[in-house]
Amino acid sequence: MSHDERPAVDEVFHVETHGIDPIPDNERHGSAKDLFWLWFGSNLTFTYVINGALAVTFGLSFWQATAVVVIGGLAFFAISAAGLGGIRTGTATLVLSRAAFGVLGNLPAGVLNWVVSIGYTIVNTVVGTFALEAFFADLGWQGGNTARGLALLITLTLTFVVALWGHATVQFAERWMAYVLAIGFAALLLFLLPGTDTGAPAAAPGAAGWSLAFVVMLAGPFSYVPMPADYTRYLPRTTSLRAITWSGALGGFLSSLALGVAGVAAATQTDMTDAVAGTEKLLPGWFQPLFLALVLGGSVTNSIITLYSSSLNLQVLGIPWSRARAILISAAVTALGSLAALFLTDFTSSLLSFLSLLIVVFAPWAGVFLADMVLRRCRYDSDALHAGRAGAYWYRHGYHPAGMGALLTGLLFAVLTCDSELWTGPLVAPLGGADLTLLGSVVSALTYWALARRRAAM
Repeated sequence: MSHDERPAVDEVFHVETHGIDPIPDNERHGSAKDLFWLWFGSNLTFTYVINGALAVTFGLSFWQATAVVVIGGLAFFAISAAGLGGIRTGTATLVLSRAAFGVLGNLPAGVLNWVVSIGYTIVNTVVGTFALEAFFADLGWQGGNTARGLALLITLTLTFVVALWGHATVQFAERWMAYVLAIGFAALLLFLLPGTDTGAPAAAPGAAGWSLAFVVMLAGPFSYVPMPADYTRYLPRTTSLRAITWSGALGGFLSSLALGVAGVAAATQTDMTDAVAGTEKLLPGWFQPLFLALVLGGSVTNSIITLYSSSLNLQVLGIPWSRARAILISAAVTALGSLAALFLTDFTSSLLSFLSLLIVVFAPWAGVFLADMVLRRCRYDSDALHAGRAGAYWYRHGYHPAGMGALLTGLLFAVLTCDSELWTGPLVAPLGGADLTLLGSVVSALTYWALARRRAAM
């Protein structure tokens, strides 16, 4: 459908009027290729450079760390495939998950997902703010708190305005920012690769090193599990699963692969404790200001989709506002959190530690949701998803016993095998220091499969 034929409710630079309400067939538009640019642009973020560098600090060689980056990127095939539910129902992912957990059982994860979305938006905003502040310094302006405050204001504004306008503008911005960022990050990769040390580390990485590298690399794709339908719900019902899976997955895979390898290459050459400063050392002087602009742009592209989804999330939680009004809550909390992170240094490390611990919840949650999606073959009763007590997904007192039981089983496994700054499970030491948190998704999925395979077909 051409730009002129698109419905006014989902126009670029017009405030989107729909939220989690089902998108009518006559307002559906776009194609699967739109998902490539959405996931490609939103994942051109410096976070993957940091993740790649961390894999090396855990004791992996260049080739071992690169293998982990590749495997992590392949997870986007599952994330992208999860968008089919959005095509079939016209609604958001956290509405679809009511089928797996029940209407009330779905709420705790909804709250935690909102917290995670805002947390990552704050982290990205802080990274973008520091990059813009450094850019000001390169231009000769050492403005102290004034420069930092202005950098924060610009970063927040770029993110908020796009997310406020909504779906069509988000896709438009991600596509055009992807064009620019892809060129810049390709140049970055070309600067970093020639000096790479591809030799083996002095000592072979143990189980702890491998497991931590996988947790870091897979945490990125896993964080998107509650989002894919948010960006497919406007696509025509005739859009195929194969088309959306390949388009979205290739976008996320290529971005995470290129930037992850850049981080791995950089970490074999210099200290990446401060990843931005470490990377800058390896770049020619003339490129450093452009590099800072890339960091800012990547932070904004990633924050846009998390902030947008957070507004849909609030509607799922029962906030009786339109999507555009609900996003004001998310934006305000993001602004306050970013101020705290920028002027209270302990807050940033505490926030990162807290977010790293939440994989304990979201790995099992993702396992149940994806298992439910497969069992149903992405076929949902669209009316029942929004019917509350009167719908088929109310189950027992608002909770789906199979979904909640599987979630708790996976959660118990994750708690016992988690190795984070805030919590170390009792099984970590017997397992040789390995962090098996992500396998909580497998445990919960298999448990759900055993408990719900008959009813899920309904």
